[in-house]
Amino acid sequence: MKLILAADENWAIGYKGGLLCHLPGDLKYFKERTEGKTVIMGRPTLESLPGAKPLPKRENIVLTGNTDYTAEGAAIAHSEKELDEILAGKNTDDVFIIGGGKVYREFLNWCDTCYVTKIFDKFLADTWFVNLDEMKDFSIVWQSEVQEEKGIRYQFLEYRRI
Repeated sequence: MKLILAADENWAIGYKGGLLCHLPGDLKYFKERTEGKTVIMGRPTLESLPGAKPLPKRENIVLTGNTDYTAEGAAIAHSEKELDEILAGKNTDDVFIIGGGKVYREFLNWCDTCYVTKIFDKFLADTWFVNLDEMKDFSIVWQSEVQEEKGIRYQFLEYRRI
């Protein structure tokens, strides 16, 4: 299983249910990595997407404790057991955790690869991810050239579990 996110220099990943900043290059990278794959997200992440609708050209799975919750075009899981049932028979290399903060933290141990867009700036935030650079069981195996959009510099990094 994989995880994909954008984080600033403090490993902040969001503010008030949204992204820290809008970087078209990062959104393109996210789409290229996840299109045709299965994406797993929490209910607040689904509701933060345009129209609060599942991402097109992906199998969407939403995690929520609310047993009455439904989302057209998405499978709903209320527990790890239900998620396991939905994922049964799927190639876990094609499964991405896409947020939010609670879901990232809960499923990091399930992931062998983390795709991180590292933003070289600091933003007002209320949601953070763990600092992968300080974790002994992850290391950077690939990095892109530094990009710049709207005066914001960023780089794509691939971390793998050792």
